[in-house]
Amino acid sequence: MARRPARKPARAKSAHRPAAPSAPTSERDKIIAAFLALLAEKPLESIGLADIAAEAGVSLEQLRGEFSSPLAILAAHIKATDRAVLAADLSDMAKEPERERLFDVLMRRLEALAPHREAVRSLLRSARRNPPLALALNGLAVRSQQWMLTAAGIGAAGPRGMIRAQGLAVLFGSVLRTWVRDEDPGLARTMAALDRALARGQRFVGFLDDLCHIPSRLCRLRSRRRRRDENSEESAAA
Repeated sequence: MARRPARKPARAKSAHRPAAPSAPTSERDKIIAAFLALLAEKPLESIGLADIAAEAGVSLEQLRGEFSSPLAILAAHIKATDRAVLAADLSDMAKEPERERLFDVLMRRLEALAPHREAVRSLLRSARRNPPLALALNGLAVRSQQWMLTAAGIGAAGPRGMIRAQGLAVLFGSVLRTWVRDEDPGLARTMAALDRALARGQRFVGFLDDLCHIPSRLCRLRSRRRRRDENSEESAAA
C-alpha cells in the first residue's frame, strides 16, 4: 500500500526547502543556471540565445559549443535532475511495494526540482499555450520517467515499459501543477495528489496487464487447436 500523505516521510518533508544550488563551475553549468534563472522570470518563448549567453557571461560561440537551442539546455537540466535522483541510496526501499518505492522516487525528484520551482511554473504555463512545445516536453518527460521507473525497480523496457513511462509522465505532470501552488511546508497537498495519482496509475497498469495477457492466451488456444487438428489428420491418415 502506498505511503499515505499523513505520514509525511522524512525525505519528502525536505522537498519544500529549496536548497541553494551549488555555484556553477563549468561553462555548461553556468549556461544551464542562467537559462533556469531567465525561465523563472519570463516564458520560454521569450528567451533568446543572446539573452542566455549574456546571463551566463559567455560568448555566443561558447554557448553554441555547448548547446544547440534552449530546448537542449532544458534537456540537459532534466538529465541532471535524473542523475540527482539516481544518485540517492534507495536500498532501504527494496522490500517496499512498487507503489511505495515509486512514491519515494518521485518525491526525491520534487526535492531535486525545489530550487527551480518558479522555472517549472513558467514552463508549465508555456506548455499549456504551445502544443508543439508540450509535445517536445512530453518526449523528454517519457525518457526521464523510464529512469524513474527503473530506480523504483519497475520494468521500463519494451512496449509495456514505454506505456508505463508515458503514463507516469502524464501523472507526474499533473502532480507538478499541484506542487508549484503548494505553500504548505510539509507539502501535504502535493503528497496527497501524488498518492491519488499513483492509485489511479496502479489500477490502469493492472488493466493494461490484463489486456496484455489476452493475446498470449489467444495464442495458446490457437496453438492447442492447431496441434489437435494436426493429430486428428494424422489419425485419419493412419
